[in-house]
Amino acid sequence: MRRTADYWIQQLQLTEHVEGGAFSEVYRSPLQIAAAALPATFGAPRNISTSIYFLLKEGQFSAFHRIKSDEGWHFYYGDPLVVYEITADGTLTEHLLGDNPELGQQFQCTIKAGSWFASRVQNGSAYSLVGCTVSPGFDFVDFELAQREELASQYPAHATLIAALTR
Repeated sequence: MRRTADYWIQQLQLTEHVEGGAFSEVYRSPLQIAAAALPATFGAPRNISTSIYFLLKEGQFSAFHRIKSDEGWHFYYGDPLVVYEITADGTLTEHLLGDNPELGQQFQCTIKAGSWFASRVQNGSAYSLVGCTVSPGFDFVDFELAQREELASQYPAHATLIAALTR
């Protein structure tokens, strides 16, 4: 019997995420990287690593945002998830997370620090349960939610996708 999205939300105690979907932080390293050892843009120490569970249902999306760290995405359960990445030079990559390599799916991908990224379940899918690992660790002061008009003017070739995946 296949588990439902609501089963995972309850079992993993997921709560609403500001960018969309539901999440729960599972790990925050007690070790920290000193501010002096990080690029100046961080401005303060960071935990070495953090990780979360993240779930999106059909019709939901994780809105375009960016952070100052690399973020690894890991597929756990459910249906394929598309993670869209726009790099600083405007290159769009669609990472397809899932458990069927014959259909071009992969178990994990990494979004480079500073890239804009968003995600949604593949068309016709019910939900995706994934994990995200951030290093240096996630801190909300490093999080920037995209403004639709500003991001679309910066990357006009992707304006339709940006309109669909921003609030």
